[in-house]
Amino acid sequence: PKLKDCSMRSLGVRDMDNGFKPYPVYKKTELLWLESVPEHWDIKPNKALWTERITVNFIDKTLLSVTIKRGVIQQSELLKSSSKKDSSNLDKSKYKLVEPNDIVYNKMRMWQGAVGASKYEGIVSPAYIVLKPISNINHRFYHYLLRTPNYIEESHRNSYGICDDQLSLRYEEFKCMQSIIPPKEEQNQIVRYLDSKLAKINKYIKNKKKLIELLKEQKQAIINQAVTKGLDPKAKMKPSGIEWLGDIPEGWEVTQVGKIYDIELGKMLQPNKEDASDTLEKYLCALNVFWDRIDFNNVKKMWFSEKDKVKYKIEIGDLIVVEGGDVAVSCIWNGAVEPCYIQNAVHRVREKGYGKNKFLYYWLKSLKDIGYIDLICNKATFAHFTKEKFTRLFIFLPPLAEQQLIVAYIESKTQAIDKAVEIIKKEIDLITEYRTSLISAVVTGKVDVRNIEVEDSWEEIEEVVGDPALETLEEEEISMGKEG
Repeated sequence: PKLKDCSMRSLGVRDMDNGFKPYPVYKKTELLWLESVPEHWDIKPNKALWTERITVNFIDKTLLSVTIKRGVIQQSELLKSSSKKDSSNLDKSKYKLVEPNDIVYNKMRMWQGAVGASKYEGIVSPAYIVLKPISNINHRFYHYLLRTPNYIEESHRNSYGICDDQLSLRYEEFKCMQSIIPPKEEQNQIVRYLDSKLAKINKYIKNKKKLIELLKEQKQAIINQAVTKGLDPKAKMKPSGIEWLGDIPEGWEVTQVGKIYDIELGKMLQPNKEDASDTLEKYLCALNVFWDRIDFNNVKKMWFSEKDKVKYKIEIGDLIVVEGGDVAVSCIWNGAVEPCYIQNAVHRVREKGYGKNKFLYYWLKSLKDIGYIDLICNKATFAHFTKEKFTRLFIFLPPLAEQQLIVAYIESKTQAIDKAVEIIKKEIDLITEYRTSLISAVVTGKVDVRNIEVEDSWEEIEEVVGDPALETLEEEEISMGKEG
């Protein structure tokens, strides 16, 4: 399907090279985060712009959250696209009132960019700071400014705590930080320009992400068809015994994974021996395993006895399958780190002569895609694809030679899709970097947009939402407004 899209040129990607001009005159600042500003801009402490709003006892107002990606949103919007449950207190009498145009930030995560201007009336947890404007300012200008990398770093410098996870930017420190203040009409023009430009950029990114999803669906359809129906459309079929999957080729067998493959769950995580620092070995946990790859950036170490080393070592060609968390996510081990072992959040699978690991890998991908594996795993607290569930999992098994042909077919058909997805991801990365640079350059006065005509056909900015799982991991724990 064709998606309506914008070219990079029409998005104005070349503006910062050719279209923009600096202001005529600049003045030096004493700010650590900004060297100079246009001569006619002011610089004042934040207490000249905002006061803290601490109005409480509005328990029936809409509950709001602050996210890194999107700023202030309704908490219901955050919850509907995730498995996260409402963690707010039942007693909301101490929750703070937020009015439209207020700035709200998470005092524990302001240094990561958890700040934004609210377009809603609502309430937030006492863990948030609500800023009421007391000056004639454009709240969206400061929505953009406070989320720039330089200002976020300034927030980091002014936050207090032993380590990053304990940092807090209290209002007492925030009010003494300084912000730049263009004339009000100039703020308005900057906001008009950025809103117009970002509407196009975000739409471009959104369409590119839709295209990626379409390509992924195409890839998964290829896999699903190949591992459940085979490659010969004229093959004689027979009932599989699995009603919702229908018939399978006559020469195939329906069996259980444990009868065809050797499955080993990793070693239970335990404290390392005090005298074993020189004998610690690398191991894989669930967070290291992704479809098609292993993340080696955070491979940890644990002590393994000689018996453990024999039992839990990973060999080239082994299939690594996640047991807990994002269950059944898998990849083939290529021996990039040797030696390496498994911890009990992952399974190691070896061929026994009847089944190929790559075929099982695609089989798991297929069942994961249709939701079957998540269905059979207990998700009351934390999903587990236990060894018992794994060994009893059914599989449609063709003869060995046909398995190899199916794997080769899948890889030949999906290689171009994978390449196309990577190209699109790079395009998204480039335009995302440009978006960040554009915002920073415009709101700090590095470029002058006062005389740039903004198109009348301005569209409301469409929020760009990425991979829900990744955004959940990155934002939910820091945006739900827990008291602490």
